[in-house]
Amino acid sequence: MTVKEGWRGRFYEDFEVGDEYRHALGRTITQHDNISFTLLTQNTAPLHFDAHYAAQTEFARPLVNSCLTLALVTGQTVSDVSQNVMANLGWDEVRLPHPVFEGDTLYSRSTVLDKRESRSRPNVGVVTVRTEGYNQGGVIVCTFKRTVMVYTRDGAPRTAPPLPADNGH
Repeated sequence: MTVKEGWRGRFYEDFEVGDEYRHALGRTITQHDNISFTLLTQNTAPLHFDAHYAAQTEFARPLVNSCLTLALVTGQTVSDVSQNVMANLGWDEVRLPHPVFEGDTLYSRSTVLDKRESRSRPNVGVVTVRTEGYNQGGVIVCTFKRTVMVYTRDGAPRTAPPLPADNGH
């Protein structure tokens, strides 16, 4: 049997300007997701949790909380962009060009815009990506630039201790 290490995400050395990552997982947003996130974050806008109220708007149904959209699209990028993050430095140019509704499925992709070695920490580099989130119809619903400090391969903390030798058992 050959033991193969699982995906550990990209380290600073793995990023190349111009690379595009099509993130593997989509996610359908449920009514429960929207209401729970909205109430958890103390957002009192009834457009997100009151169907009667929302029915009277131009959307005719509840909108997904835009912060949930941003959080979900960001989360979809983690395995490719920031699995080995030391710190998020910022989100810039966040845009929400199309509404998201309960029942929509979101997908995302990111393009590497810039990378440079950290001036203050030898074990990390700074990477900037542009991310687009889109729905099941291919309509862009969220875009942003995100800058992260990512560990170098040799500078990263260990995620798990090595397993003991098998010794034939």
